[in-house]
Amino acid sequence: MKIAVPNKGRLQRPVLDLLYAVGIRPLASDDRALILPTSWDGVQLVMVRTEDIPNIVEAGAAELGMTGLDYVVESGAEVEELVRLDFGRAKLVLALPISWNIEDPTKIDREIRIATKYVNIATDYLKRKGIKAKLVKISGAAEVMPSLNAADGIIDVTNTGTTLRLHGLNPVDDVMETYAVVIGNKNWMKSDEADKVNMVLTMIKGTITARGKKLILMNVPNDDLDKVLASLPAMLAPAITRLSRGDVWEVITVVDERDLPEVVATLRGKGAKDILIVDIEKVIR
Repeated sequence: MKIAVPNKGRLQRPVLDLLYAVGIRPLASDDRALILPTSWDGVQLVMVRTEDIPNIVEAGAAELGMTGLDYVVESGAEVEELVRLDFGRAKLVLALPISWNIEDPTKIDREIRIATKYVNIATDYLKRKGIKAKLVKISGAAEVMPSLNAADGIIDVTNTGTTLRLHGLNPVDDVMETYAVVIGNKNWMKSDEADKVNMVLTMIKGTITARGKKLILMNVPNDDLDKVLASLPAMLAPAITRLSRGDVWEVITVVDERDLPEVVATLRGKGAKDILIVDIEKVIR
C-alpha cells in the first residue's frame, strides 16, 4: 500500500515525525525519489506536493494521504477524513492592509483584488460574505502581493499573524480553520489493502492518543491503598497487584502529563512510594 505525504512545506516534518513514532520509517533518503520503501513490509511513501495529495488519494494512486484540511476542501476531492491529527493547526484568513483600518470587510463598497492559491475556498467565502473581489491566483508567497501592488489583500494560511503584520497586513476575518488530517479513498475498505490500511490507522491513532500521557507505577502500603486509589486518575481504572510482601500493593495507572506534578505531590502525601514514571508510545483502544 502507498501513503502520500508532503515532499516539503510546513507539514512535512511533523508528518514524517509521526510516521517514525508509528514505526514506519523510510529506507531511503534520496531527495529525488518519489516513492520510498519503508520499514513496514509492503508499505511505501509517495512524496508529492501537499496540495496534490487529495487528488492522488481520490484517484486511488495512494490508499492514504496526510495533508492539510485546507487542501482537502480546496481540491473538492471525494475523499474521507479518517483521522484528525494533532498538528498543523492554523487559520485561513482574509488579510487587508493595516493602513486601510478595516475591521469589517463586508463594508467595503468597491471591488478589490485578492491574491490567493485557495481559489475555490476564496470564491465561496467572498460569495457568502457579499464581498466584491477579483481573485489573483498565485502559487507562491501571498503576503508580498500587496507590497508589489499585484493585489489589495490576500486569503492565506496563518498561525500567529506575525508574518502578515511584518508585511503591513491585518487579518480582518477568519475564512476557515485547518489542521493536518489522514485521508483515504472513499472505497478504501473494499481494497485489497484494507487490512493493512486499517492497521496503519490503528497505529496512528494509538500514537496520537499516547502523546501527553505517562504511565505511573508505585508501591502503596495496604493501610494507604484506599486513600491513593480515591485520588488517582485513570483511563478506566487503576491496576493493582499485591506484592510478595503482603502488606504492599503495586498500583499502575495513566496520567496526563500536564497533571503530573499535582498528581505526584498528592500521591506522596497519601503514602505512595517508589513512584516510577514511564513514557507511553501507543495507546490502542
